[in-house]
Amino acid sequence: MRLVPEGITVRAMTTKTETPANRIEFDAELIQRYAGSGPRYTSYPTAMEFTPAVNEKIYADWVRESNRIGRPLSLYVHVPFCAHVCYYCACNKVVTANRDKADPFLENLYREIRLQASLVDPSRRVEQLHWGGGTPTFLSDQQLCDLMRVIGENFYLHEDDQGEYSIEIDPRELRGDTLSVLREVGFNRVSLGVQDFNPDVQVAVHRVQSNEQTLGALNQARKLGFRSINIDLMYGLPLQSVASFSATLDAVIDARPDRLSVFNYAHLPERFKPQRRINSIDLPSPGDKLKILSLTIDKLTSAGYEYVGMDHFALADDELVSAQRTGTLHRNFQGYSTHAESDLIAMGPSAISAMPGGYSQNHTNLDDYYRDLQESRLPVARGVAVNRDDRLRADVIQQLICNNRLDTRRLEQDFGIDFEQYFASELAALSGMQADGLVDTDNDSLTISARGRLLVRNICKVFDGYRRDEDKKFSKMI
Repeated sequence: MRLVPEGITVRAMTTKTETPANRIEFDAELIQRYAGSGPRYTSYPTAMEFTPAVNEKIYADWVRESNRIGRPLSLYVHVPFCAHVCYYCACNKVVTANRDKADPFLENLYREIRLQASLVDPSRRVEQLHWGGGTPTFLSDQQLCDLMRVIGENFYLHEDDQGEYSIEIDPRELRGDTLSVLREVGFNRVSLGVQDFNPDVQVAVHRVQSNEQTLGALNQARKLGFRSINIDLMYGLPLQSVASFSATLDAVIDARPDRLSVFNYAHLPERFKPQRRINSIDLPSPGDKLKILSLTIDKLTSAGYEYVGMDHFALADDELVSAQRTGTLHRNFQGYSTHAESDLIAMGPSAISAMPGGYSQNHTNLDDYYRDLQESRLPVARGVAVNRDDRLRADVIQQLICNNRLDTRRLEQDFGIDFEQYFASELAALSGMQADGLVDTDNDSLTISARGRLLVRNICKVFDGYRRDEDKKFSKMI
């Protein structure tokens, strides 16, 4: 029995061109059969493999090697504060109504910015900048200006609006001129946290946000010339139904943001304390979640959005869609990106940097973060060095999760391997998926089919050299 909403047929949902990059087929029975947990592959190796063996000295050596290679830079800044707790949230955050806590945080963040910049070749331009949290707009308008000024004094930023500079926004935290200030200091992309327009759902997750607040922020951002506007939604929240989420989707489609992130809520109260305030009996059943997902795909693709992958949809003329068509799409800790050839320097508590040598993560605890910086040390807490096998498997996973196709001959040339021999056990493990029509193989490639696109995490997991049965440590794949 297929779990689909009444009136929705299970079929291949296609756009005008019939290519693997833009076709998707929803098969509820197949999804249920492959249901399980696994990484989201914002990195490989994943953060599960990070250890304290990576320290400040190792990270500094990685940055120097990165300078030698000379790729462009991507910067991430994590602002941990939130004025309100959203019960579904699994982010690293500090919930407080005391805005004065921003002052010591910024003092220490400025120290980290200067320490990081001292390692970097000043000729390397910042092609991508992203502020997340927490809630970056917890900071006052003046503090937002000061933070961008300090970044610009220490890193080579675009001054011609050509960089991809984005910020996450809580519409409830916007003051009258905040969006204007953000546009003036150089941001040209904005992501609005929404999750659901339904008032009952909002109360259940402790995020009450009026349509006027959300749509007012979106319309203002559009008038101010932000080049890309994203809305975050979440399915699987308490009190959601097919009908209620359909109404939310209608409101979003009417607003027509450039991009949408539609996340699967992962209920892990044993790991994330705020989630313990959610009554589990109010959560939609697994079957109803699949119905909501099917409805979401159907409505968004019918409205002109293309399914980029994982949780992401974008309008057909969006840069993400173009990058996927040309094989240049990339995935990092902020999701999908068009800047594949960038090294990532991340600042703030819990932030993760990515260099050719490996990954490093800052202390998550503010006291530990402050202590290291006050002693003029970079606040590196842990990480993982990558070896040749890691780089090979990371390439495999990147190709699959971004392009839905693996160029096996290029891998053989780049890494000097025989693909069938190197991945003999993985190919054997894929045989069941191939029989189910999730993947197709030939002499030169492995392609994810239209019916396999929603199960890309399952397919990538086959090539994960660290894979293990740790269901409780990962979110459900669907």
